[in-house]
Amino acid sequence: MTILTTDPSGGLPRRESVDGVEVRRVRAWPAERDYYVAPGIYRELAEGPFDLVHVQGYQTFVAPIALLAAERRRLPTVLTFHGGGHSSRLRQAIRPLQIATLRPLLARADRLVTLAPFERDEYARRLRLPPERFAVIPNGSDLPAAAAVDVRREAGRIASLGRLERYKGHHLVLAALPHLLARRPDARLWIGGHGPEEEALRRLAHELGVADQVEIRGIAPGDREGMARELARVDTVVSLSEFETQPIAALEALSLGCKLVVAAAPGLAALAASGLAAAVPPGAPPEAVADAIVEGLREEGVRPIGRWSTCTSRPTSSSPSARTGRAASSTTPGSSASSSSGTGAAASPRWSRTVSRANGRPPPRCGAAWSIPPMPKSTARAPIRSSSPIPSRASRRRSGRARIGSPSGNGTASARS
Repeated sequence: MTILTTDPSGGLPRRESVDGVEVRRVRAWPAERDYYVAPGIYRELAEGPFDLVHVQGYQTFVAPIALLAAERRRLPTVLTFHGGGHSSRLRQAIRPLQIATLRPLLARADRLVTLAPFERDEYARRLRLPPERFAVIPNGSDLPAAAAVDVRREAGRIASLGRLERYKGHHLVLAALPHLLARRPDARLWIGGHGPEEEALRRLAHELGVADQVEIRGIAPGDREGMARELARVDTVVSLSEFETQPIAALEALSLGCKLVVAAAPGLAALAASGLAAAVPPGAPPEAVADAIVEGLREEGVRPIGRWSTCTSRPTSSSPSARTGRAASSTTPGSSASSSSGTGAAASPRWSRTVSRANGRPPPRCGAAWSIPPMPKSTARAPIRSSSPIPSRASRRRSGRARIGSPSGNGTASARS
């Protein structure tokens, strides 16, 4: 498999091998925006020895270039939407137009992938395509818990995790902190992330008089052991994001035994509905958020949910040893999107003492079951195998067919022919 990606900075190697995977980069412009264009993608796909193209995300001009190049070469194509939020209200508003503009190319893709069932339903409606054209494949993630076995959990330590953007809701957690401190003087907040809102959050902490109880510090994306150790110190994680397709940070917190308070927003409400979190309604006042956090801090510790390694240790037909052929995964690093319908959730906090008693069900056996509610057997814990054939343009090219592999830690997929 080859990762074909972009480099807006122009300072990264054009080609390198990362963990045995070939990575190719092409220049993208403008460097300071996230809607950049990368013409070199077309040339790479036109000349490369690829059997399948898997496009990661649709939010920049990379996606239409990659889809068009693959179509011209009659290559089977897969696109994973990777929907999410965005701080720009303008970017939020133009998403429907962007999707409508891409519809001709998306409609001709061999398979469209979403991370959650509600996202599949929303894109199917917007694109006017049958749900059967979509596969639901949640991202996988597994923090190395062994790195945190000697870390003690700190009572009163809470965390708000994710990129420091407005829609992530870190400012809402800060606003609740004075009310929390009035009832729990030992409370301390760690805001874990990097992003453009950092200075605004620091100013807000000073204005609220809680700067001494707040730490704003991100963990390097590749430092998985460092993240595991930090989460192992946290008692309760609070996620008040406006929108999440699949809340990886929240799921990782659960996997390390943290308790969870979430906004009843798309992607997060399902965690509360399954008894894995307490929910507060969108727009809840700071006092209500503080009440939910206090309740969480009082609760007994939860048992961590099942780990992704349980799944990946099982041999499958999509394991590396079973793969042949060449796939190109065209990626758009750091991009985000926003288009989803809302989901309902209880307005008041609701907890289960242990994950094993949530809704009377045992904890998930492996990380693939993190998509909530549970997915049909055809899409959970196994490679997607469509009951309908790949369109004829793929079968005409060669006798083999593209297969989407099991979910991996970065959401990419492989193919075999």
